[in-house]
Amino acid sequence: MRFHIQQESDIPASTQLNNQICFAIAARHYPPGHRLPSTRQLAMQTGLHRNTISKVYRQLEVDGVVEAIAGSGIYVRDNITKREFTKSLYSKDRISKAPDQEAKTVIDNLISLGFSLQETREILNNEIDWRIKCGSRIIVSTPREDIGASMLIAEDLSKTVNVPVEVVPMEELEKVLSNSNNGTIVTSRYFLQPLEKVAKQHGVRAIAVDLSDFQKELKILKELNAGSCVGIVSISPGLLRAAEIIIHSMRGSELMLMTAISDNNNRLLSLLKSSNHIVCDGPSLSVVENTLLKNRSQLMRLPQIICAKNYLSNETINQLKKEIGVIN
Repeated sequence: MRFHIQQESDIPASTQLNNQICFAIAARHYPPGHRLPSTRQLAMQTGLHRNTISKVYRQLEVDGVVEAIAGSGIYVRDNITKREFTKSLYSKDRISKAPDQEAKTVIDNLISLGFSLQETREILNNEIDWRIKCGSRIIVSTPREDIGASMLIAEDLSKTVNVPVEVVPMEELEKVLSNSNNGTIVTSRYFLQPLEKVAKQHGVRAIAVDLSDFQKELKILKELNAGSCVGIVSISPGLLRAAEIIIHSMRGSELMLMTAISDNNNRLLSLLKSSNHIVCDGPSLSVVENTLLKNRSQLMRLPQIICAKNYLSNETINQLKKEIGVIN
């Protein structure tokens, strides 16, 4: 993936680079454990000074997005906490012999590693109890100012994970976990670090989910004629900010770009009047369509609507289901 810095932009170059790297990681262009480009490589690619790039990397490390390994480089942090007990490789889909025989094989393997029967029972019971606790519910949490991001995550998970999914603002999470500390906390990579601290205090797990790469939507935007006006509508202010930076880095000033939170009626109507194309998230689609119908007489033309129906990648949803032991 290549990064592009618009020098004439009002957005500081370091912010542009920070957001583009975060998007690349969140969309799994750079998966966990991947080595990021060196400061020299990024300097050649973006034209930025290596000191500026180093500051961006340091900030990403502080935010818990990457980790620096001395003498090796900067790597995308693997945010899934590793358990002391290696997770079983067995599943119903992979069982080739009777379940009791599979259980016997697991027990034999543990005993061959030097564990006693009592220790083996404790290991298996602890793992089962942990998965039952983690799989009892999913709590999606982001700061209240961008609770829309939580709602997008929760909508995707509710359709695919057969356990209760609830949205809790980060500011209220401590109180919720004090009343009941069962479940798994899910968030985006941008907010994982502070949530990990809260999760650890209450003995629960915090996992970051990855965004869709939005390749279909970005391909459409890449092919638009210069001078086209594009509107971005979402329930998440954070997604709007990221989309604005990504699209600007991709097309520069070739496209006129407008953004609107879907519940801001005046801003949304202004966007609909000006835009040739509108990209929106799933929850915003009905709002956009209803606003178009109500104000049809004020519009010279109807814009083309592009709905990004999936916020999360299928890979990250499947990984989450595996981690919490959920099988639909």
